Amino acid sequence: MGQPSFQASNALVYLTYAAFLIIGVGIAWTLRKQSKGEFLSGNRTQTAFPLALNFIASALGSGILFAYPQLATIAGVQGVVIYALSSGCPLLIFAALGPIIRRKCPEGFVLTEWTRQRYGIATALYLSAMTMLTLFLYMVSELSAIGQVVNLLTGLDGLPVLIVECVVTTIYTSLGGFSISFLTDNVQGAMVVGLIAIAAIAIGVETKIDTSLIDPSGLLKPSLLGWQLLYILPVAILTNDFFLSSFWLRTFASKTDKDLWVGISIAVVAILIIVTLVGSTGLIATWAGIYPGDPENPVDGAVAFFALLEQLPAWVVGFVVVMSCTLSTAAFDSFQTAMVSTASNDLFRNKLNIWWIRAGVVVIIIPVVVVAIRAPSILQIYLISDLLSAAVIPVLVIGLNDTFYWWRGFEVVVGGLGGIFTVFLFGTVYYGNAKDGGKLILLEQGLFQEGWGAFGAFVAAPVGGILWGFAALALRLGIQWVIAKKKGARFDALDRPGYLEGERDEDVDAISEDAPGLGKGDGKFF
Repeated sequence: MGQPSFQASNALVYLTYAAFLIIGVGIAWTLRKQSKGEFLSGNRTQTAFPLALNFIASALGSGILFAYPQLATIAGVQGVVIYALSSGCPLLIFAALGPIIRRKCPEGFVLTEWTRQRYGIATALYLSAMTMLTLFLYMVSELSAIGQVVNLLTGLDGLPVLIVECVVTTIYTSLGGFSISFLTDNVQGAMVVGLIAIAAIAIGVETKIDTSLIDPSGLLKPSLLGWQLLYILPVAILTNDFFLSSFWLRTFASKTDKDLWVGISIAVVAILIIVTLVGSTGLIATWAGIYPGDPENPVDGAVAFFALLEQLPAWVVGFVVVMSCTLSTAAFDSFQTAMVSTASNDLFRNKLNIWWIRAGVVVIIIPVVVVAIRAPSILQIYLISDLLSAAVIPVLVIGLNDTFYWWRGFEVVVGGLGGIFTVFLFGTVYYGNAKDGGKLILLEQGLFQEGWGAFGAFVAAPVGGILWGFAALALRLGIQWVIAKKKGARFDALDRPGYLEGERDEDVDAISEDAPGLGKGDGKFF
């Protein structure tokens, strides 16, 4: 077995974290005089290449070493290609919508600020709750993943590893805020690309494929699940990306729209290559006879990547250990800073003293660690968030188009909650009982279940959300019409709002010392 020794494993893991701590604290020292606005965001400060590295580092985590190879063992080449395209291409939505939102709300640095300006306080708090819940789940899943990865690769106890990662990232993010996360992600993103290349070459050279196993495996043939995933994964990942403030912070950090497009395009290509390589290890493990292994002691598809590494030299495993810690640290510090910036903006309107904000970074980490220790399946965590976003986001983005100026926060909230309720209704009908209908909301049977349950859930969520949203629109307009008639007033619920008479100036200063990042006024909820 190609596992590094106990001493070497400890050295690889903790020296990697020590290096990031030194780099992070060193950069934080150079940023010690930054303002509150610079601590929380970096609006219009970054060029294309740093943006690309940041999107790469933020989009990938150590969890990819489980999910992508597992799907490859189930849905084959078709699944790998669909998952890779679904992971990378949705990032282009930030290049497309980022400039639009920045023109509408140039002061903001998170999506919830535009939501407040467009739909009112209640809708902004509703989206903020969804956003922070998603970030919390992603932080939990990342810690759970790195603990499992290190344990599988080295045999070390994963608990001390995830605690050390929390301590390291908390120290440098509490000192430097978003700026430190952005700069360390540049280093970590470059490292990930290099380490992935080395690991891919090593696996390609050292692994022996049994060609007689390729055709019987069926992994080159399309499957029903593969065709279902062609719809499920783009919808799930695209909508869920909207909840990740870490992406929005980086979107608004772009100096120009061109920098944003170029940076994200580079990131998309890199992510496509990286996740395809990682996913292919599931195919290689199958064709090398490593998966599913001995019938008496079968290998789980989720650990196909690690089963493959067991056949390789210890130095290859060592590279993967460093890569995993780098992936996890890069993703985790992005989630931390996004959580703090979102909470500061949405709950406290960026009026808290910077030291209270720094204390918030520390406080948030405690429940994350507690839940991560007891976390269930990593994929299960992602799926809950994905289904939630599939219901909430379609009704939210309708308001980006000024043609739908009459669309208000009431429709967004009712539509999102209605989308989730529609999943329950579908599940109740499909499975024949309310209990299983409720379980479908949590996707307890997973994404790769037989039949049409998961597929139906991801259709019911957005379609149901939009239908409930328009039903809410009709209800609101009806109520407002009755009120207008009773008062003898003019019915004005469909009048064009004043802000549509002229666009905001795109170059409005985005940062103020007292309360940076706040939009101009609140929209209408009802």
